[in-house]
Amino acid sequence: MWDYSDTVKEHFFNPRNAGAVADSNAIGEVGSLSCGDALRLTLKVDPENETILDAGFQTFGCGSAIASSSALTEIIKGMTLDQALKVSNQDIADYLDGLPPEKMHCSVMGREALQSAVANYRGEVWSDDHEEGAMICKCFAVDEVLIEETIRANNLSSVEEVSNYTKAGGGCSACHEGIEEVLARVLASQGRSFQPSEPPAKAPERKRVAVGMPLMPTRAQTSVLAAEQAPAAVSPTATSTTPRQQTSAVSASATSSSKRPAAAAESSVVAAGQPDGIESKTAPRPKLSNLARIRRIEQTIESIRPNLQRDHGDVELIDVDGKNVFVKMVGACSGCQLASVTLEGIQERICEDLGELVRVLPEQAMAVAQRA
Repeated sequence: MWDYSDTVKEHFFNPRNAGAVADSNAIGEVGSLSCGDALRLTLKVDPENETILDAGFQTFGCGSAIASSSALTEIIKGMTLDQALKVSNQDIADYLDGLPPEKMHCSVMGREALQSAVANYRGEVWSDDHEEGAMICKCFAVDEVLIEETIRANNLSSVEEVSNYTKAGGGCSACHEGIEEVLARVLASQGRSFQPSEPPAKAPERKRVAVGMPLMPTRAQTSVLAAEQAPAAVSPTATSTTPRQQTSAVSASATSSSKRPAAAAESSVVAAGQPDGIESKTAPRPKLSNLARIRRIEQTIESIRPNLQRDHGDVELIDVDGKNVFVKMVGACSGCQLASVTLEGIQERICEDLGELVRVLPEQAMAVAQRA
């Protein structure tokens, strides 16, 4: 798990200036819902002296993206537009007392949103300087210009660092050679030599925590909890507990489970009845027909909905298009700062139940995906 500073946590749990500025006169948008991160920055600028009177943000992304956007709005309020344009992604990270290297791209997105908003206010057309043939990372739509600028601004020297700051190369890795070429050229111009390194090890799986919304256990965790609580289900006392008390019981059971030896906790593919540490050699699942596949997705979403409904939220299946599953967030889940965490949890469950990789996207991303 990444080590977040107290300031990052504070801006994540209590973001400043969340939401759009009602009477804004500058809007900047960067990112893409289909790529996983998007930021909309709105500013209220004094026309007489171009001072930023107010700033607000709307972010679809991880906790670091929320914290970076919150920090950016706090930094630039009271600045002139020219002063704000001098704010770097490192300034945003420093304001938060640092970001994990793997999350520095969130601060870069904030800087780009600010540039876009200033251009919008001044009647200019802002672009990320894409040129024909200059696209390096197709997974995250990162071009050569952005990579080169980020390398120079942050003194980067490896493919891993470029991925941390821009997300380029963080998908299929087919663009690593192109990133190395840009690195070699930039470092050579600085009198430095580029030393290719081994591909970075896969990052450990993140433990996602949603504040104010229920956690969605995996299918295996659900089975374990159900088995552990089966004796309590026949108890007269247990049948009279409230939903909140039942939730506490689940939490207590999960806590006691976490005290087991680490080796047992890390064993994730052990078949029932098999000795500890012996992986199940089950046959691969048969391929589902399109109809069966959609029904399986519907069943998974139906099993998740009660968890969301307890906090006055909900999710609805809108469409299934190949590997893309489009859903609509309803109620308290609609517009929630942690909607991306919820979508990631739903995606994990569907992937587990289907036995294949899919992407769960909000319905707003349908138009983008259809054009892609």
